[in-house]
Amino acid sequence: MTSHTMPPVLLHTDFPDLEVWASGKVRDIYRADNERLLFVATDRISAFDYVLATGIPEKGKVLTQLSIFWFDFLKNTVQNHMITPDVNDYPPQLQRYSAELRGRSMLVARAEMVPIECVVRGYISGSAWKEYQQTGKVCGIDLPKGLKESDKLPEPIFTPATKAASGHDENISFADMIKRAGRQESERLRDLSLEIYTRAANYAAARGIIIADTKFEFGHTAKGLVLADEVLTPDSSRFWPADRYRPGAAQESFDKQYVRDYLEKIHWNKQPPAPALPDEVAARTSEKYVEAYRRLTGSELKA
Repeated sequence: MTSHTMPPVLLHTDFPDLEVWASGKVRDIYRADNERLLFVATDRISAFDYVLATGIPEKGKVLTQLSIFWFDFLKNTVQNHMITPDVNDYPPQLQRYSAELRGRSMLVARAEMVPIECVVRGYISGSAWKEYQQTGKVCGIDLPKGLKESDKLPEPIFTPATKAASGHDENISFADMIKRAGRQESERLRDLSLEIYTRAANYAAARGIIIADTKFEFGHTAKGLVLADEVLTPDSSRFWPADRYRPGAAQESFDKQYVRDYLEKIHWNKQPPAPALPDEVAARTSEKYVEAYRRLTGSELKA
């Protein structure tokens, strides 16, 4: 893929007559009315807590369409916040933006979000590996001695996290979660998160992808407890190609690890301004996202 054939990227949305509800590193959220929000996934990519100057072609479409796939796959396990991803069914005031919204947005029910990220780990990697090396535990959970980086855990573990003011996720113990969310809600979220992860990981394994870990966000709507935000995407999960899995080191992955590796190679000091990416790094990252979508869904990405 060369710079001439790279699809256009959407870095910023501009819908002047819509009220901005929130804007994150990747998503722009607008208020459709009192009960509904419009989620738009841009092609922005963040690494080391900064949004980079370069977007990743098709990334927002992968995040949206993969979330839609999983919401449908999991609908008998957990309800979700999605109302419709079909632009033709959006309210009239959103229709004029249909070209930008098609394939990368969804209309969702406004939810009262649970302020805890529900993280499930089936393998030891990332911050969990660092913590294990120092303490032999992860989020207060004792793990077997002698684990290597990227080893499969004896069984998946639930390791909740909170959003700290600085934007970093902070791992907390389950006891901490109970203090914040109450025992009943915490146990329900833990059990549901483990059930969702196990179902999804078994499905993905049959398609050659290891879901090493993932994070879920939940909220409450009129329907009760719902799965919200994005789900089981390369941004919220570590996806590893099963045929290249070699415990004892960091793994090749379908997520933004490729971008992180490039930034480490150029010795960026992880301070703003975040650098731009060469076309070939953006293109290769895009290919990884699209390949994960294709493998998991068995379909081509919708334009």
